[in-house]
Amino acid sequence: MASHGTVKAINGLTARWAAALPHDGTVFAAAGVWPLLGLLADGASGPARQELSDALGIPADGAATAARDLLSTLRATRGLSTALGLWTRGTLPIEPAWLDQLPADVHGQLTGDPISDQLHLDAWAAKCTDGQIDAMPITVNDKTLLVSASALTLRTDWIRPFTPGGIESETGPWRGKDLAGLHRTTSLLNRVGVADTAAGPLTELQIIGAHGIDVHLYLGTPEATAGQVLAAAVGALHDRRAMVPGDHLPYGTPGPGLSVTRVPSVDGEPTLHVSTVPFTVKAHHNLLDHPDLFGLRTATDASQGHFPGISAKPLAVQAAAQAMTATFGARGFRSAAVTAFAMMAGGIPRYPFRAREISARFDRPFGFLALHRTSRLVLNAGWVANPDTFEEASWDW
Repeated sequence: MASHGTVKAINGLTARWAAALPHDGTVFAAAGVWPLLGLLADGASGPARQELSDALGIPADGAATAARDLLSTLRATRGLSTALGLWTRGTLPIEPAWLDQLPADVHGQLTGDPISDQLHLDAWAAKCTDGQIDAMPITVNDKTLLVSASALTLRTDWIRPFTPGGIESETGPWRGKDLAGLHRTTSLLNRVGVADTAAGPLTELQIIGAHGIDVHLYLGTPEATAGQVLAAAVGALHDRRAMVPGDHLPYGTPGPGLSVTRVPSVDGEPTLHVSTVPFTVKAHHNLLDHPDLFGLRTATDASQGHFPGISAKPLAVQAAAQAMTATFGARGFRSAAVTAFAMMAGGIPRYPFRAREISARFDRPFGFLALHRTSRLVLNAGWVANPDTFEEASWDW
């Protein structure tokens, strides 16, 4: 997988992006933005180069190599699919040294006709995400000289599927709603844990998927915001000592949504009962709404060029955006992100034993991280504010 330094840098961008999130449901993939920023940083100069380096969390000198290596390793990971695209006007000279950093088959042409070019770019986005995203997140115009884009799709099937049903929330913003529910029982108590974070106690539920790709759900206190919960969740990934596993949790309510009791048991085996909700979250992010977060403040100044390593012709960033969707269901999880930059210029048993029983309920807004299990690279992150109702739920997925 990606190097430890790259994983740390991408997850750092994820945490900073999370901190800037609104409270509404959303989903985003820093892993889709990061390689494009790396390629821009490699061709940048002056203040733009330094700002991009700061946003990346690594020196600009090695950014293109790190971006290329990341895309290569993601592409080789089962359950993940990545694509990189570059389109330029015929009138724009591209520096060979910069172009050599890219795979040989990614460079296409822009005709200069905005309608024709947009149709071509939209078709690329749909093809590279199996139709999950049907259009490029940016719109080209007659000033657009260069477009770079990445597509990242993820699919993982649960090792143990959930049982569909309903769920009733007794408190919070979902109270009284006819929600679809997902339920599962396991004897693996350590699939759940609680961390003490700057945002307060944080409950983590690990859902194990195929091919080493998992999804973690995170429930904070009712007062914690989406940004606080997700930023704390990323921090908890890298500080596992702060996470108290289920078999060490005290009895009572040791964390949000948790209840730990001791109950009569047939065989003495502990149990973890999980209840959550299926959801589909979609989002469109204009990265230029947060130019400092992505190192794009100077790069968007069209009064001068900032990328002599890309072209001898002065270039500035014209647009930068990401479109994303993620679906969580009884059998698995799937997501797709397209990021683009444009540049201009039964029975009654006996109970001889007592056993630990944990109940985990995610019945109010919560966060999630989809990640590569061994490297802890966060592939995408999101916040569930509006789960599927019983009528909306697709039980086939």
